[in-house]
Amino acid sequence: MTPFHIVLHEPEQPGNTANIGRTCMVGGAHLHLIQPLGFILSDKMIKRAGMDYWDRLDKTLYLDWEDFKEKNPGVRIWYATTKAEQSYTDVEFKPGDYIMFGAESAGIPEEILREHPERCIRIPMMEGERSMNLSNSVAVVLYEALRQNDFAGLEKQGELHGDIKWSDVEHAGA
Repeated sequence: MTPFHIVLHEPEQPGNTANIGRTCMVGGAHLHLIQPLGFILSDKMIKRAGMDYWDRLDKTLYLDWEDFKEKNPGVRIWYATTKAEQSYTDVEFKPGDYIMFGAESAGIPEEILREHPERCIRIPMMEGERSMNLSNSVAVVLYEALRQNDFAGLEKQGELHGDIKWSDVEHAGA
């Protein structure tokens, strides 16, 4: 089972979408793209930013919001928006949750947000600032969801190259 699903509602920038695809790939998330897109999926910018991940990425393309809802009935969706009252750290993400983000220039349409205000979440920012970069926002929220679920299914440790292992390293001041 895919732990989390990232939904992009009408994304506009191929570079952001490719970066999000890469984040989904390394985080084990499924990427859902709701059309219209502001670019062509075969765009070389997507392939450049997504590198070798794009072809292996677990992704689904939808004609529009109605098509998405029809093909994903009953799923629990969190709506990431600057218009929310609660922070993304105030909610409990569960495996199988969908986390939706809107277009770079407009966010998620308010008619969608009004349907589920209790599921709207935001990333705290400095007062008066408009928003974070979309790909950064996805990374922040997805990795909080993964953290809350103990990074299930992800590799949690690495090793230094050569003969040195982290367990052999003495930390100064420890």
